[in-house]
This record gives sequence, structure tokens and C-alpha cells, in this order.
Amino acid sequence: MSALAPASASPVPAPPGTPPDTLAPGGRVDALTGLRFLAALAVFAHHFTGLGGPGSGVARVPAFFPYTTMGVHGVGFFFVLSGFLLAWGYRPGTSARLFYWRRAGRIWPAHLAASLLALVLLFWWGGRATDAFSVLASVLLVQTWFPGVTPTLPGNSVAWTLSVELFFYALFPLLVRGALALRTRTLLAVSAGSLAVMAAVNLWLLTHLSGAAAEWVMRHPLARLPEFGLGLAVALALRRGLRPALRAWPVVVALAAYTVAYTRRAEWAGEGAVVLEATVRPVVAVLAVGLVVACVVRVTGGTRGEGWLASPVMVRLGLWSYAFYLLHQTLNYAITDRWGHQPAGGVALFTMIGTAVVATALAGALYHGLEEPARRWWAARPPRWVTGGGDLRRVRALFLPHRSGGPS
Repeated sequence: MSALAPASASPVPAPPGTPPDTLAPGGRVDALTGLRFLAALAVFAHHFTGLGGPGSGVARVPAFFPYTTMGVHGVGFFFVLSGFLLAWGYRPGTSARLFYWRRAGRIWPAHLAASLLALVLLFWWGGRATDAFSVLASVLLVQTWFPGVTPTLPGNSVAWTLSVELFFYALFPLLVRGALALRTRTLLAVSAGSLAVMAAVNLWLLTHLSGAAAEWVMRHPLARLPEFGLGLAVALALRRGLRPALRAWPVVVALAAYTVAYTRRAEWAGEGAVVLEATVRPVVAVLAVGLVVACVVRVTGGTRGEGWLASPVMVRLGLWSYAFYLLHQTLNYAITDRWGHQPAGGVALFTMIGTAVVATALAGALYHGLEEPARRWWAARPPRWVTGGGDLRRVRALFLPHRSGGPS
């Protein structure tokens, strides 16, 4: 999705029953770029405050804790949005080789830079324990496939989500072709069924395995596939003309209410808290896709603008959000390694704000200094085995206009 390119008209919904291979790619929705930064900020808030116990996070901020613990599930929003954006902009006939080439140039430069920073600050200077296999697995983004890496999230710890995304990218050309062959009702039913299976599997894991084993399985790329599939299915449904009368504010209210219930599950639900823990990922996926649909419907309805999420500031922050996500936890760890865990209280709030500002500034530097220039350079130079000897100008025209706030 292009976030800062010149404005273009939103696509007119296709009549129901339009053949999938004649559908035009979806138009740009800048609000989704701004929304991406808010999701990254939620993940940051969770990592900064931790779980509230000794040695967890940088500092507990009473004004936000324990609600910040919900921020860990911001990664579920990214998985849903990834499936949505890839299917929303998919052009039937695009070769898998071109798709893979584009994805590599999108995620690897910033990932490698952030990984090098984490390895130097945390493992070389910081003296954290690791091993060569774990480091290599994290650099190659295959760490989520191995339960015995050291530490549990090796290298740049947040890059485990990129390992999951890499699996999604590998499957996408196959998944989207299969999804296009299904009727919209069937496609949405399959997606809903996969979320139900996800919840059932998670409940079994939490009640039959140790905490560490259950968490590893629930982070596994296969276990997160339903979230990606939901975004993909809904994007194709919207491209086929589905336009639910959905506004953002009811979804936000539902998310706020669910956040309170989830974070208070131990005291409110007692033994039933495990059910909330097992279902949180599917529920967040549904709420996330609700926000995405609300943004798209607002734009394609043609009666209103995109709102404050599409403002120049939010779009800019959305563009930086991938770099922000990659850098923020290394910064949090560097603070605790140097100064230790900070006491809870009012000062912790100012420390949290200052850390977020520094992480944002570093993200902007990484985006403009490496991420975007490297992506454009890479996109302009596909080898012949990728293009199949086709017109290089056509390939460049396909790739170079693409700019977004993070891997999609």
C-alpha cells in the first residue's frame, strides 16, 4: 500500500459475482498506515511496563498498568493487517518470484541493521547468554521453528514476528490463489472456522503443557496462520463488493472493554481465566479486522475523509513503525542493562515517554537512512531469473511506487 504517493481514487466496489481474476487491486487507505503506528506503540508500552513483577520491563507505570499488558497482542494486529494488505493489493498473474523478491527487499535491510545493533548492545557489551546457532536462526528468521534457542527470543527479540511473517510470505502465492477460487461466503466461513480451531488448540495447550511449551507452540508460524488468513479473506471479500455498515468507534469501545476484562481475568474470572487466555488471539484478530474494515469502508464510501489517522503526522509515523518496532525493545533492554529496572511511580511515566520519543527518532533515521533507500534500490534491480526475462521497466513500475509503514 502506498502511503505517501499522490492521492488516487478509491476503487468502485465490484458487483457480487465478478470473476476474481478481473478484480482491480484495492486503493490506498492511509488510515491503515497511521493505525500501524498505534499498534507498534501498544507493543512498546507492554514491553516497557512488562508484567509488573520484579525485573519485568523498564518500569511499571501505574497510570497505564495493567492495561498495557494487552499490548503484547498488538502483534496479532500486524498479522491480520499483513494478510489484508497483501490480498488488498494483489494483482492476479503476479509471479511468486517477483513477490518473494519484493518481500526480501522490504524486510531484510532494516532487520539486519536492527539485529546487528541488538547483538552488539545486548550480547557483546551486555553479556547476555546466547549461542551461534540461536544467533544464526534469528538472523535468518527461522527462530520460531526451534524450541531450544537461547534465549527464548534470540538476537533482536521482537524479530520472532518476522519469522512468522516469513512463513506467511512463503505461503501467500498459494493461499491467495486458493482463496480466489472460493465463494466469498465459503472463504469467510473457512476463516471463522480456523479461528475457532485456534482457540480450541490454545485451550488444550494451556491446560496440558507447561507454560513455556505452550507459549512456544502459540508463537509458532502455523499457530498464527488463522490471523493472517482472516485478513486475507476479508480483503478479498471487500474487493468483491462486500461493504458492511461498520464504524470504528464501536470497535474501539469493544476493544477497550475487552482489554479491561482480559487484564483483570485472574480476579474476575477465577479458574475461567484460562478461557480468556486461550481466546485472546482470535478475539483480537476479529477486533483488528473490524478496525481495518471500518477504515476501508470510510474511504470507499466516498462521503468522508480518512480522519486523523491519515494526517501527515500519523502517516509519517506509520511509515516509521516497522523500524520503531525493530528498535524499541533493544532500547528498553539497554536501559535496564545500564541503569537497572526503574521504580514504579510518576517518574516512570516520563521515562516511558522519553524512551518512546528516542525510539521514534531512531526509527525515522533508520527508515530514511537505510530501510526505504535499500528497498527502492533492491526493487529496481531484480535479476533475470526473477523477471523471467520480462520488461524491466514494467517490473520497476510495479515495485517502486510501493511505500508502506512496515512489512505487510
